[in-house]
Amino acid sequence: MPYEAKTRPTEADVAAFLDRVEPAVRREDGRVVCELMRKVSGEDPQMWGPSIIGFGRHAYRYASGHTGETSRIGFSPRKGALVFYLSCNAAQQESLLARLGKHTTGVGCLYIKKLAEVDMAILEELIRAAWAHPEPA
Repeated sequence: MPYEAKTRPTEADVAAFLDRVEPAVRREDGRVVCELMRKVSGEDPQMWGPSIIGFGRHAYRYASGHTGETSRIGFSPRKGALVFYLSCNAAQQESLLARLGKHTTGVGCLYIKKLAEVDMAILEELIRAAWAHPEPA
């Protein structure tokens, strides 16, 4: 049986999703990030699954032959942090990350608790780099 991705684009309303985000600081930060990603990508946001806001589409193929589609860039305003899905090579972005401000990283993800704790110009550079050179997460 072929693999079917669980996180797929939906018709859910992005603004309505953001209106329900708690706490309030995460909701407001989510709105700011949504507009920043819209500006960088030139695309309208779309819900991917129940909690990821994505921009654009990126088809990929792994060496194993597995193929799929994901948003080109995206984020999720989760309770503990904003999670960025930038699908870029974090090692290549090391110098930017060093200047970003308070954050953590995981496999294919960037975590920021408050936008007020990071340099927004550096965040925009990271988003632009991911938009320009998407790689599978």
